[in-house]
Amino acid sequence: MTQTPQVPTTEPLLAEVRNFRDLGGLPAADGRRVRPGVLFRSGHLARATEADTAFLGSLGLHTVFDFRNAADIASQGADVPLPGVRYVNIPMSDQADGDEFWRMVHQGTPEQLRTILSDGRAAARMTASYRSIITHRTTEHARVLRALADGDAPALMHCAAGKDRAGLAVAVTLLALGVPRDAVEADYLLSDAPHRRFPVRREVALPPEVLELLSPLFAARLEYLAEAFATIDEKWGSVERYLSEGLGFSTEDRERLRERLLTA
Repeated sequence: MTQTPQVPTTEPLLAEVRNFRDLGGLPAADGRRVRPGVLFRSGHLARATEADTAFLGSLGLHTVFDFRNAADIASQGADVPLPGVRYVNIPMSDQADGDEFWRMVHQGTPEQLRTILSDGRAAARMTASYRSIITHRTTEHARVLRALADGDAPALMHCAAGKDRAGLAVAVTLLALGVPRDAVEADYLLSDAPHRRFPVRREVALPPEVLELLSPLFAARLEYLAEAFATIDEKWGSVERYLSEGLGFSTEDRERLRERLLTA
């Protein structure tokens, strides 16, 4: 009988930072677990309140990895500064794609949104994005893993909503730590809770049935992450070959990463 993976639920009530959590406690390689207080994930930090900023500042962070592109940052704003924290921007998607995405979300008319997103096209857009990120962002994922292995932790990873680009960076990191796929999936699905979702803000309201067409874009669905895993299996054959051949992250690199981020 398969046991349900233990997924940490540590999530303080932050006012303007969505989807925050500590990944400490997840099961990993050799019976170890992810060390609490070394790896965090969230949505963007641009609107963090004074209290939110004070909490984030109390975590002892070394690095904030921001996977947004220039269009995201223009739409949401730059992260609030955290004293003594290294800020690293590693876009996991192109600015042109970001411009098109936010224009559609914020300004798309009902007719345009029906044409672009109806009949399963929104979900198909997401699965294609996950496949593309795994296939084409190997340099970026390798950079994150190498930084963590070299000591750039405690670290917080985020994008806009903290579920797609950050979700994949977290998933890749957890796979490198030997976290089983079902535990990676269970953590990923936490991002789908209503209170964690990215708030869609529009100047002109949409009819409810049209607004619902945007929902797959801001959901965390297992089919999206499954597409990422399938891409790893199809292109590289295994997680080990993806890490070593796709990312150039050796067995020795993985051991360094695990020594830094896992319990003894």
